[in-house]
Amino acid sequence: MNTTIRAETGSDRQGFWTDHAVVMRREAADGLFHGFAALHSGSFADMVRLVSRMPADERAALVIEKAGDRQYNPAEIAALVSRADFPA
Repeated sequence: MNTTIRAETGSDRQGFWTDHAVVMRREAADGLFHGFAALHSGSFADMVRLVSRMPADERAALVIEKAGDRQYNPAEIAALVSRADFPA
């Protein structure tokens, strides 16, 4: 994990999943008012779980932005769900 906000590196796997994250439409993610474009917010694990359970057509239009400005697209979200360390 590399968190830009706290300038931390490390192996805090729990911190990776508990970081703050928001779900937003892909087209709004890089726009001028992207800070107002959040559809859902919560822990990264909760947002990954939420998006992964959506129908594929809805999921395709969304991204998750994790603390530190890292964005995850639908393919990356699907891969995260299958990780062994994904919280149950």
